[in-house]
Amino acid sequence: MELESLAPAHPAIRRHPELGLLMAGMAIRTDGPLGLPFTVSGPRQVTFGASALPSGAEALFHLRHGLELGWLSGLCAAPVAGLAAARCAALAIGLETASDGGVSLPAWIAPLAGRSAPDLSLCRLIWTRLSAHQPAAAAEVLDRADHERLSEAWPLIGPTEWLMEQGGDIRLGNNPITGLNGYGCSHRPRPWAITFASSTASSCSERGFRGAEEARRRMMGGALQSHRRGAVAAETAAIRRGIADFYRLPQGAGVVLAASGTDCELIALALAQASGPLPVTNILIAPEETGSGVPLAAVGRHFAVDAAAGAMVPKGEPIAGFRPGTSLVSIPVRSADGGPRSAAEVDADCVAAVKAAIATGRRPLLHVLDVSKTGLRAPSLACAEALGACYAGAFDIVVDACQARLEDGAVRGFLERGWIVLVTGSKFFTGPPFAGAVVAPGRVLERLNGGELPSGLVDYSDALEWPEGIFAATALDSAGNHGLCLRWHAALAEMEAYAAVPPAARKALLHRFIRHVEGAIAEHSELQAVRLQPDAVSVSEWTETDTIRCFAMRRPAVSGFLDLAEARRVYHWLNADLGEALPESLIRGPAERAAIRRRCHIGQPVAIGIGGEPAAVLRVSAGARLVSGEPSMAPLPPSARMDRETADVTVLFLKLVMILRHYDRLAVANPQPTFS
Repeated sequence: MELESLAPAHPAIRRHPELGLLMAGMAIRTDGPLGLPFTVSGPRQVTFGASALPSGAEALFHLRHGLELGWLSGLCAAPVAGLAAARCAALAIGLETASDGGVSLPAWIAPLAGRSAPDLSLCRLIWTRLSAHQPAAAAEVLDRADHERLSEAWPLIGPTEWLMEQGGDIRLGNNPITGLNGYGCSHRPRPWAITFASSTASSCSERGFRGAEEARRRMMGGALQSHRRGAVAAETAAIRRGIADFYRLPQGAGVVLAASGTDCELIALALAQASGPLPVTNILIAPEETGSGVPLAAVGRHFAVDAAAGAMVPKGEPIAGFRPGTSLVSIPVRSADGGPRSAAEVDADCVAAVKAAIATGRRPLLHVLDVSKTGLRAPSLACAEALGACYAGAFDIVVDACQARLEDGAVRGFLERGWIVLVTGSKFFTGPPFAGAVVAPGRVLERLNGGELPSGLVDYSDALEWPEGIFAATALDSAGNHGLCLRWHAALAEMEAYAAVPPAARKALLHRFIRHVEGAIAEHSELQAVRLQPDAVSVSEWTETDTIRCFAMRRPAVSGFLDLAEARRVYHWLNADLGEALPESLIRGPAERAAIRRRCHIGQPVAIGIGGEPAAVLRVSAGARLVSGEPSMAPLPPSARMDRETADVTVLFLKLVMILRHYDRLAVANPQPTFS
């Protein structure tokens, strides 16, 4: 159906691309005389009352309610479908910001947004109000068995964008003021924003949302029809198979899902610890260029105030079961002046750290970083392979490939060497943030069949996230992490689209984009490109298509580069509408007028040094969507799609130099990022 046929609510639909995705496959019509906002006459058959549908947030609630009930109708008992659909709509409206028309709901609906299901009597009372939307089933009564099933499934009942916030930590939560999470992005599609933020996190695309939505319907429907655990287990197993197929994993290798790259670090440490009684020395490469919580996770400590399983935890304190004797060695990849250290220097430090740990009766866990936040790789593969040959069995190597900026076959190659690999679907592949996985060789996972996992890992990991047959994982809870499931299904949709493009075409598109970014940086005197590749690194050890470009910034007539705090302000202002903060008298033509209102989301700032002085860089990153294409651009050929993307790069840098030009004025107004 055409969205315009719902004229009173059309602005709400335009701001919510996810509603258009929910309409797919629905038989939707409007009926002016209908005295209700909507009715559902059968599976996927929804009639909206155009004259009765109000505007604003209330219209959005009824639209979402009707669409949710449309797909639930016939799947379970009518009262269960009605209550579940209303809960989904109530939770969706709860994500709206104050500027979107408010978030108030009728008092009788509010109990459906709670953490647990209302009791049977209250559910029956609410059903008497909801039953009018299902005229053919209005006489049905919610029985006790159906209420018990509804209550058991309650945590899985919700809209996709809300469910994807679950099972991570506080950074995933939707900010009610901005409509964005702690990464400045959204679990709802945001196609109007310019997004080159894959080195940090990306808003969900329509493709990713559709992948997550399809998984939600399978999982939620399964929970309402049968059992919650089985529904989550099926989707979790499908993710592990999807990752294994994508990377063409060798026989015996297994996939352990984890809420984030930092959670992956805990799993890697647990696997190293399971090798025997020796204390572990964890050798990190440039922890300042991986994740802020990684140094804590690397020694088995809580790295945030809350954990993936939902528990509040004491940040910085030891996690039960991780050995207190674990030590940390950090090896920098940049020198004091901010430039990359030579490969020989970094390699020498890694060799020395491994030798020292083994000499003192410890078991090293050496990280190979591929790649850092700013695109650096270290140590060299030759160094890691030489150490592996020299000290075989005496230590472990883990490849931090969380950025997933890898050549085809790289993950399989690492596993065939016996190395552990950390990956995510939420960086290069542009899935929602917090979708991690540890890929381990079979002989490493076998360690757990005769040992145990740290007991405190129960706050971070679930038995369903581990391959079947891992004895030690049976001690973990097995309710599953449905938020992690949906985020990974969104990522897998992006990965499959990327894989469908021939490798040569992928490389050509990425090269073209990166060359354009380099030209845009060079065009502006306020910006300075920061060199990534150290001297004397062979092409065989450095991917041919580096996909992150970093730059430092200067303000006109101000000496020195912007520091981390200043760069963070610029990062936020790029993602905001500056129209109210910059008066018309300061705007130089229509291009600038359009640019200041575009939301631009790029990689978060990273502190470095340049020439001995403190500085910070922002990052423009090429992600998988540049190759597979935004779904909204599907009718265009690849060259035309890339024309659109490079045009957006031009807009991004135009807005950036305007921010630098008017930094002082913007510092006073301090405009905040917003969803739209």
